Amino acid sequence: MTVALRHQLSLRKTRPETSFGPFRPLPALPWLIMATALRIVGYGNVGLMLPALVLADVCVLLAFFATARDSIQAAGGRSSLGELTLAEQTGLSLSILWRIALVMIVATLGTAAIGFTSFAPHLMWGLDGMAFDQGTHLGRFWSAAIAALVLLIIVNAEGNAGRVALFAAVKQLGRHGLWLAAAVLVLGAINVALGYGQELVRTAIWQFWQTSTASQPFKSLVYVIFIFGFAMLRLWITLSVLTFGLKQSYARG
Repeated sequence: MTVALRHQLSLRKTRPETSFGPFRPLPALPWLIMATALRIVGYGNVGLMLPALVLADVCVLLAFFATARDSIQAAGGRSSLGELTLAEQTGLSLSILWRIALVMIVATLGTAAIGFTSFAPHLMWGLDGMAFDQGTHLGRFWSAAIAALVLLIIVNAEGNAGRVALFAAVKQLGRHGLWLAAAVLVLGAINVALGYGQELVRTAIWQFWQTSTASQPFKSLVYVIFIFGFAMLRLWITLSVLTFGLKQSYARG
């Protein structure tokens, strides 16, 4: 990690300014919409499942970039993610995707090899779980760990002329292990709570669909707000917690 990036993420005085920070949803929202649509297509067509889910993960990463930029800036740092073109962001997403996919595949096979065959497949949803709910509590903690690794890859790439380096990010993960481990544990616990909250809201919406006399477009709008509301909330919380942990790691040496 360069000295400049350490300075960017360190605690420092800044001129007070009015900013919505990570609450600005528009940059990430289109990518979450596309990711959701692709997931629906993938689940409904076996032949399209793999390419649809891969493209959905790319969209999740693009939404992650948009939220990461705002979260880093809101924390008092600077990020060049906003200066990248769409083609550059897509290329960066693909570079990160296959590396993270390797991590998830190795983790899945290793977990299955030691006997946890029922849980192992959930590890393949680590990237997807950064925005959408996981199916298990351990999976929610796993998604938090994957998000921390993705953030370090992005930060490392910003300080290395856009070069994506998985092992360099893993090394940084070791250097900042104490604070990032604490951030991952906190984030995993929050994801568990969000899972319960999302299930309660989902049940309430289902009851609304069954009993309400409202028009079908209005019901669909409620469901869309539910999906993207939780996805945006999960992304914002993820980046806020991880950015805070990384910032504290630099500030406290």
